[in-house]
Amino acid sequence: MTAAPLHFMGERLLLDPLGAVVWPAAGLLAVADLHLEKGSACAARGQLVPPWDTRVTLDRLAILMRRWQPRTVVALGDSFHDARGSLRMAAGDLARLRGFAETAEFVWVLGNHDPAPPGGLGGHATDVWTAGPLMFRHQAQPGATGELCGHHHPKASVATRAGTVTRPCFVADARRLMLPALGAYTGGLDLAHPAIAGLFPQGGRAFLLGQDRLFSFTLAQTAAGTRAAAATRSRVAGV
Repeated sequence: MTAAPLHFMGERLLLDPLGAVVWPAAGLLAVADLHLEKGSACAARGQLVPPWDTRVTLDRLAILMRRWQPRTVVALGDSFHDARGSLRMAAGDLARLRGFAETAEFVWVLGNHDPAPPGGLGGHATDVWTAGPLMFRHQAQPGATGELCGHHHPKASVATRAGTVTRPCFVADARRLMLPALGAYTGGLDLAHPAIAGLFPQGGRAFLLGQDRLFSFTLAQTAAGTRAAAATRSRVAGV
């Protein structure tokens, strides 16, 4: 596994290929959009999906906790798919999450899916959390500087010799770093979508998640990949 260094607001951060940000100098791990218990929420609406998303997501978090041994973990909102998500968790999964919160200080940044603090999990909840020059929140705020955020579940497409590849990604410029979703059942929004593109008007870089490393592209390159992917879909559909 090779983490990608990123110098941001005068600090050296590491981008983990699982989709997390590490701030070594602060002993901090940041993750976004776990959406725990999305599967059970879907099942309650009659959508039959495998109920293992929480366990898979916690497996990913466990790897990150072992790998980096953080003193502080910042969860950037939508940690649960809804306000009652923690109440639906299997006892073993809930105990596992509580165990994580006993080994590090957890900061639960509140998101649009989980506006209420999770009960009995340790740590503390807040709308925005700041440390040094960095600000941690769920949804990006136009004009903010030094911001780490989630919410949009960014993904990007790039053209390769084997065809167009689409992967979750980080996206960054000098003022903002947006994290991909860590949750197992989370979709993605393409970087070309105005909701993301409008936050990076001067361009920036995307870091696509690979199995053991990240792949860096300019936003212009990912825009070309998006066009290529759209053209391929049109050909397949016979448009």
